[in-house]
Amino acid sequence: MTFIHLKVRAAMLVHGYDSQQQEIVEHAAAAEFAEKLIRIERIQSITERYLLVTGAFGRMMYWEYAEDFATVKQRLGAAGLLLDAD
Repeated sequence: MTFIHLKVRAAMLVHGYDSQQQEIVEHAAAAEFAEKLIRIERIQSITERYLLVTGAFGRMMYWEYAEDFATVKQRLGAAGLLLDAD
């Protein structure tokens, strides 16, 4: 298993979809960032603001992270976990 160390806080939790196929989203109010070791396989995507990660019971979670996007991208590239590292 491979992990990445980041400071994150919960932003949104996706509970599924309604009858119109719209995501049912719960917005979190986490005030402070917490240090986590995140299993790489849980990460579905990374944007300039959020990590989209899988959770228990098939839920998807959006976490804000404290580091900047370029730093996270560089760390993943240096670890050989990014195909297009520039």
